[in-house]
Amino acid sequence: MEEFYLTAIFLFVLFLMLGTGVWVGLALFGVAFVGLELFTTRPAGDAMTTVIWSGTSSWTLTALPLFIWMGEILYRTRLSEDMFRGLAPWMSRLPGGLVHTNIVGCTIFAAVSGSSAATLTTVGKMSIPELRKRGYPERMIIGTLTGAATLGLMIPPSLTLIVYGVTVNESISKLFLAGVFPGLTLALLFMGYVAWWSFTKPEEVPDISEKLTFGQKLWESRFLLPVIVLISVVIGSMYLGIATATEAAAFGVIGSLILAALQSSLSLSTFLDSLIGATRTSAMIMFILAGAAALSLAMGFTGLPRALATWIDTLGLSPFALLMALMVFYIILGCFLDGISSVVLTMAIVEPMIRQAGIDIIWFGIFIVVVVEMAQITPPIGFNLFVMQGMTNHGMGYIAKTALPMFLIMVVMVFILIFFPELVTYLPENMRATPGG
Repeated sequence: MEEFYLTAIFLFVLFLMLGTGVWVGLALFGVAFVGLELFTTRPAGDAMTTVIWSGTSSWTLTALPLFIWMGEILYRTRLSEDMFRGLAPWMSRLPGGLVHTNIVGCTIFAAVSGSSAATLTTVGKMSIPELRKRGYPERMIIGTLTGAATLGLMIPPSLTLIVYGVTVNESISKLFLAGVFPGLTLALLFMGYVAWWSFTKPEEVPDISEKLTFGQKLWESRFLLPVIVLISVVIGSMYLGIATATEAAAFGVIGSLILAALQSSLSLSTFLDSLIGATRTSAMIMFILAGAAALSLAMGFTGLPRALATWIDTLGLSPFALLMALMVFYIILGCFLDGISSVVLTMAIVEPMIRQAGIDIIWFGIFIVVVVEMAQITPPIGFNLFVMQGMTNHGMGYIAKTALPMFLIMVVMVFILIFFPELVTYLPENMRATPGG
C-alpha cells in the first residue's frame, strides 16, 4: 500500500499547486522537492541542481528552439496565402471542395512547424475568410481546421516528439520518421470525413463556378514549391542519413530565412519578433522539462515508478488493456494540461510500465502523440479551442462541438495504430543511421 500512499501525496501536492495557478514547471519542482525532503535522505537542493543541469544540457534539445524558430519565421511570411492559391485548384473538384484545403494546408505546414497552434493560426488566417466568402458551412470550416491543426504535433518536426524523445532517451530522428505515415493516414481520415459530409449533405456544398485546365492548375501550383523544397530539405536530410534532427532543424531555419527574404517578408522587425517568440516558447518548454527531470529524480529515489509498474504487472493486464487504460487517462489529463506538460508529468511512471509490457517505445511515442492531439480539442484547456476562439470569437462550446467528429476520428486512429503497428515502425527500422539524435 505504500506506493498508493506516495502517489496520493505526489498528486495532492501537484494538483494543489496547479489549482492555485502556479506555473507547470514550478509545480513539478514543488512536488519533487516535497518528495525528496519527506521520503529520502538525499539533500534536495544538491540533487535537483545536478539533475536539472544534466536534463536540460542535452545536445538533442538544441533541435527544439531551432524548430520553434523555423515555425515562427514562417508564420510571419506569406506562406498561408501561397498555400491556399496553390492548393485550391486541386482541392475544388474533390468531394467536399475547398474544405480540404484546411486539412492539406495543415498537413503541409505541420511539416515545417512543430506546433499545432502555429499550424492553426497560419492556415486559418487565410482559409477561414476564403471559405466563408465561398459559402461553406461555418461548422465545417471551424471543425476541420481545429482538428487538422493537431497534425502539427505528429508530422515531423514535432515539438512533442522532441520532448518525448529526450524524456525516454530515444532517437529524435527515428521518432520523427515514425510519425510520417501515421500523420498522413490521419490526414486522409480527416479528408474522408469531409467527403462523407459532402455525400450525405450535398446541398451544403457550394458550387464551384471556375474550372481550370490541367496546365493552369500546374501553374498555380508554383506557389507550393518553396514549402515543398523546405520540407524535402528538413525531412529528407534525416531520412537519407545526411543530418541528425538538430542539424535538420538548422537547415530548416536557414531555409525559412531564405524563403522569408524571397517573399520580401524578412525585415529587422519580423526577424526580432520571430526570435523573441521562439525564445519565449523554448524557455517555457525547457522550464517544464527541468521540473520534469527533478520530479523523475524524486520518484526514482522513492521507488514509486518501479512499485507502480510492479503493481500494474500483478493486475495481469494485457498490452491492449494497458493501452486502453492509458488512452482514457491521457484524455482526462489533457482536459486540464497541455500536451507537453502531460508527457513530461507522466513518463517517469508510465515508461517502466510500457517497457515491462513489451511495448515498443518508439511506437508508444506516436500513440501518446495521437492521444495528446485529442487533448488539444477537448475543453476546458484544449489549446486549439482557445486559439480558434481568439480567431473567430465563437464560443468554446460551439468550437468543441464542431471538432467532435475529428476527435472521434483520432480515437479510430488509435486502434489503427494498435492493429497495424508497422505504420509506425517501418520508416525508423529502414532509416539510414545518423550520428546522434
